This record gives sequence, C-alpha cells and structure tokens, in this order.
Amino acid sequence: MNKKRNIPTIKDVAKEAGVSLGTVSKVINGKPTGEEYVKKVNAAIKKLNYHVNSYAQGLKASKTYTVAVLLPNTYTPFFGDLAHYINIELQKRNYRMLLSCSDYDRSHEQDYIDMVLQNKVDGIIALTYNPNLQIPDDVPFVSIDRIIAPNIPCVASDNFAGGHLAAEILASKGCKKLAFLRKGSNLDNEPNKRRGGFENGCMLKGLEYEMKIIDDADSDEEFLKFLKSHIHNGKLDFDGMFCVTDSIVYDVVKFLKGLDIRVPEDVQIIGFDGVRIHGNKDYTCSSIAQPTDKIAEMCVELLLQDSMSIKPPLVCLPVSFVEGGTTK
Repeated sequence: MNKKRNIPTIKDVAKEAGVSLGTVSKVINGKPTGEEYVKKVNAAIKKLNYHVNSYAQGLKASKTYTVAVLLPNTYTPFFGDLAHYINIELQKRNYRMLLSCSDYDRSHEQDYIDMVLQNKVDGIIALTYNPNLQIPDDVPFVSIDRIIAPNIPCVASDNFAGGHLAAEILASKGCKKLAFLRKGSNLDNEPNKRRGGFENGCMLKGLEYEMKIIDDADSDEEFLKFLKSHIHNGKLDFDGMFCVTDSIVYDVVKFLKGLDIRVPEDVQIIGFDGVRIHGNKDYTCSSIAQPTDKIAEMCVELLLQDSMSIKPPLVCLPVSFVEGGTTK
C-alpha cells in the first residue's frame, strides 16, 4: 500500500527553523529580516522541500503570477519561438504562462481576452489580428507587431530597417533588378514597413524592382504565375528577390526549381524572420533575422513594470542578416 505523502506547510517550516510564522512569511516574501533568521528559514525550506503556493499567495496580494499569452499559432516558427522565449522570461521572474492560439480567428481573440480577465491574470501579451479588440484601460497589456492604442506598448523588430538591409545585401551581391514578394493581411501593422524599407534601399542603390503582393486568402500559386510571366528564353528577369517571410522563400525556391531556375546561381533570395532548422540548428535560408529572444524579453519587462506612464508606445529592436540554406 502506498503511503500518503505529507506535504510540508509553512507551520512545519517555522517549527523546523525555530522561528515564528511571521518571520517565515517575511523571508518568503523578501521583506527585511535578520540575516540569522533568513539562514534558518532557508535551511528549513531546503530540508523539508517546502514549495510556496504562489497562486494562493498571489490571490491574497491581488496577483496570481500568471501572464496570458495569445498568438496565432505555434507551428509557424516565428510564433513558436516567441512562445518559447516568453515562457523563459516569465519563468526567470517566477511567473507562469497561460498560452492560447487564435488561428487568426478575430472573435476567438476577444473571447480569450475576456476569459483570462475573469480568471485574474496579471497581464496579457498578444499578437492579434482583431483591429477592434476591446481591452480595459487598467489591464497591463503588451502588443507584438500591432499598435492597438496609444496607452498599449507595442514591441516589434525594426521592419523598415530590415527591408532596407535586404535591398543593401542584394545590391552588395551584384543584383541589378529585384522582385519584392509579399503575402499578408491588410491590417495596419509594423511588418508592413518592410516594403517601405525595401523601396528606400532600392532607391538609394539605384536598383530596379517590381512587386507582387497578395492577400492571406490568396493561393501561393499566384507567386508561381508571377514567376512564369517573368521568364524569357529560359532566363528569369530578376537576379535578386526579397520575400517578406522565410515561408515565402521556401515556396518560391520550390517554384523556381520546377522552372529550371537555380538559387543562388541564377537569382539571389533573401527572406525575413530568421527561421532555423529544428529550432536551433542552421538557418533555412538567407534572411533578415528577427531577435525573438529580445522581443520576448522586452514584452515581459514592459508588462511587469509597475508604472504605466513610463512605457513607450513603440519599441523597435534591431534585426540582422544571416546566411543559410539553399539561398546562400
């Protein structure tokens, strides 16, 4: 027969340390206490393997040490990386992450926000696609990539600089005529600035360029049609391409291979995101890499700041160029 495991309580810690319950409470909550008492209490906690019930502790202090995180999904590498690094940053601060994925469903985004507010989370970090999202003013909230309201900080990569850098890199590789390929929503968001940065970079370098922009609902076959229309005598009109995500690069390279166009021998391609093989191995393609670890760190820092007044409306973090995959 299995014996019932006795879970130590705060009273057991006080008895083992030979101090009062009040002293144990002060040590656990980091309040000023004599060094001798701190040593005794910590030794007792270690000996008894006592764990603080942070949820119950948080309810008494109107905090639950839980942060809600809302992302479109976790199978897209960029979103998966964000979830991974946000969780790490929260764990460093003894917070838990409550994660949900919207699958781009705008109604689900609002339902999730409403649900987690009823369950007393200490704040929300979200990458949303709902332009009409309703968030109470007194709820700590940090947005990723979307500016929702003047009082809600937004954290993003420097997308304009990333687009500009892509044009500069392609120019440095000897490219003269470029193509810009984009698939995305019509919502006003920070990633849209990749186009402006690319155009600015092309203008400064004196590069010709053409754009193919499709909506999220459109088939990727639209890119194939675009490529086919720009092949003459077996040669592609472009010697360089900038795709606004690494996912588009994957499809484009596949299409070009079927058209007997070699990458990178015939055309240089740069993506955006910095996706790695198996999460931490080589980069899947040459890309403008987003600093997902830094984005996560900044989101958590801003969310847990006590003073709302010092939070900036927008934080843009530096991107970098990386080489990898078949586009090297």
